[in-house]
Amino acid sequence: MTDGTPASEPVPGSEAVRAQTADTTDADAADVMAAATASSDHGGKPFWARLDSPFAVGFLLTLGGLAALLLGLAIANISTVIIYIAFAMFAALGLDPIIKWLMRRNVKRAWAITIVFLTFGVLLAGLMMLVVPTLVSQISAFITSIPSTITNFTKSDFFSWLESIFGDGLGTLVTDLQTWITNPANIAAISGGLLQVGAGIATAISGGLIVVVLTLYFIASLPAIKEALTQFAPARSRPKVRSMTNEITDSVGSYLMGMVVLAFFNSIVAFLLHFFLQLPFPLLMAVLAFAITIIPLVGPVLYWIVASVLALFTSPIAALIFAIAYLVYIQIEAYVITPRVMSKAISIPGSLVVIGALIGGTLLGLLGALVAVPVTASILLIIKQVFIPRQDAKT
Repeated sequence: MTDGTPASEPVPGSEAVRAQTADTTDADAADVMAAATASSDHGGKPFWARLDSPFAVGFLLTLGGLAALLLGLAIANISTVIIYIAFAMFAALGLDPIIKWLMRRNVKRAWAITIVFLTFGVLLAGLMMLVVPTLVSQISAFITSIPSTITNFTKSDFFSWLESIFGDGLGTLVTDLQTWITNPANIAAISGGLLQVGAGIATAISGGLIVVVLTLYFIASLPAIKEALTQFAPARSRPKVRSMTNEITDSVGSYLMGMVVLAFFNSIVAFLLHFFLQLPFPLLMAVLAFAITIIPLVGPVLYWIVASVLALFTSPIAALIFAIAYLVYIQIEAYVITPRVMSKAISIPGSLVVIGALIGGTLLGLLGALVAVPVTASILLIIKQVFIPRQDAKT
């Protein structure tokens, strides 16, 4: 020391004492951890399988069941909102290929979105101005002509042939059906009354506006949404996840646009056949064709059956010609038009298309039938690029 006081010498054995104290402290901590682990282990049984605290286990399990029930009720209550979101997201994916096509021609994304929405808005407004008045008049004429159509059908040779097979009971059945249809009370009972019809129309209009607004937001932020979803993957897997996400969204968009194009072709063919064969309500049947044939694979066949049966009430010969002509178009569409339109979409087996459409239609109706095929294709892509390579890597 500088003041002359001699420095204190280390006590012999002090280092050993400190080391022993540290070892004792570590041993005590290890004993505490072992005791805590032993008290929570209970023979290796999980918490929910132990019988030493049945009240706590039952209480927590009940809370879990109630939470799951409340979650299910909440999802059921907002099912309409979920359907709006799903429609808007798939509409955004369907419009994305057009926007990318414009962007490849040096159009900024914001301007491309504006051009696409303005174009579709003008086309929709013009279509409604041209089609809706005629469509309403044709629907009204169709409803009012049902009794006379049934009467003319009962006087046709085709009905006489059917009556010779099924007996006089067929005429009684048709008469009862005509009486039931012409009763306004039955029509009101089917539609639920004017108030319910008006509420349904208002709900459909508001729902359409909500879907349009959500579609605009989704398509404007689609790149950011895909990048945000990519961030959930580990950093080493993000390039592959990003590539898979782009491939899935591009294929889904191409598929949806292809389905719209094919449905449009079906409606044009249906309109021309009804017009040249002088079948009634060609415009109404064209709109019905677009609505039905947008369902993948089974839609054209379903419309073929419905339209052919309806044509029988007008003219059996015209119905036969329509059935043959439309069946020929279905074959042309399946082998010529569809491969060209769907060239950029993911190809999946036809059996999976039917199974997916049936399951989706059963669960979510028309929306489920529409989204079943792209969802199935996305699952197949994930299996091919993720699951199968992992299985191949195992020895």
